[in-house]
Amino acid sequence: MSYIIGRLFQAILSILGISTIVFFILQLSGDPVLLMVPQNASAEAIELMRHQLGLDRPVFVQYLDFMKNLLLFDLGQSFVQNQPVIDILIQRLPHTLKLAAAALFLAIIVGIPIGMLTAYYRGKWVEKLLMPIILVGQSSPAFWTGILLIMFVSVKLRLLPSSGSEGLQSLILPAITLASLTIATFARMTRSSIIDHLDQEYVKTGKSKGASSFRLLSRHIFRNASIPIITMIGLETANLLGGAVITETIFAWPGLGQLTIQAIDARDFPLVQGIVLFGSAAYIFINLLTDLVYAWVDPRVKLGKDVAS
Repeated sequence: MSYIIGRLFQAILSILGISTIVFFILQLSGDPVLLMVPQNASAEAIELMRHQLGLDRPVFVQYLDFMKNLLLFDLGQSFVQNQPVIDILIQRLPHTLKLAAAALFLAIIVGIPIGMLTAYYRGKWVEKLLMPIILVGQSSPAFWTGILLIMFVSVKLRLLPSSGSEGLQSLILPAITLASLTIATFARMTRSSIIDHLDQEYVKTGKSKGASSFRLLSRHIFRNASIPIITMIGLETANLLGGAVITETIFAWPGLGQLTIQAIDARDFPLVQGIVLFGSAAYIFINLLTDLVYAWVDPRVKLGKDVAS
C-alpha cells in the first residue's frame, strides 16, 4: 500500500509538471482568436473575443486559473467547439479505445507466438520463415503501411472501406496498420527474452524428462521470461492509446488522434491540454498497473525494491 501511495503521489506530480509545460508551450504557438474571427474583423471585435475567452489577462493569471480548475477536474471549455473539453474527450474516447484494443489484440496473438517460435527454433526453417515478417514490420512506418493497405485492399480489391468507423469492417485496416510495428516489437522482445532462458537448467531438466516443446514454452519458459514482455505490453498499450495520430488521420478514424490534429490546427488551447493530460494520465496509470502485475507473475519481485529500482 505504501508503494502504491508513493507511485500515485509521483503520478500527480508528473501530471502537474506536464500540464505546466504544455500550458506555456501552447502560449508560444500563436493567438487562437486570429483563426476564429473573420479576416475583415475589426480590432474591437478581436479584442472583444479575446476578452470573452479570457486571453487578455496576464499569462501567469491564466496559468493559475488553469491549475485551479485542473485540481477540480475541470478541463475548461473548447474555444472552437464551445463545449466542455471533458465532454468532447468522452465522445471520442470509445473510438480510440476500440482501435487500440484491436491493435493490441493483434499484436499479442501474432507477435508473441512469432517471438516464441523464432527463439525456440533458432537456426531452423521456422526462424528463417518468420524473421522477415519481424523485419518488415519493424521497418515499415504507419503512414506507408496505411497508404499501401488503402491502395491495395480498398481501392484495387474493394474488400474493405478506406475510412470511417462504421462497423467491424472499418476497424480492420486501421488496426492492422497500428499493430504492424507493435507486432514486430513484441516478437523481438519475446524472442530475446526466451533465448536468455533456453540454456537454463530447468529447461534441460524438462527436456530430459520428455516434456513437449509446447509445454516447455507455454508453462515454464514463457512465464519465467515474461517480465520484460509485460513491461513492453504496458508501454505499447500506452503508446497505442496516445500514439494513433497518424493512423487515425489516414483512415479518418474519429478518435483522439484525429482530434489532436484538429485541435492543434485550430490552436484550441483547452482541448489540446485536455488531450495531453489524458494521454499522460493513461501512460502513468498503465505503468503503475504494469508494476503491480510483476508481483503477481513473478513472486520473486518485491514492490518498492526491484520494481522501483
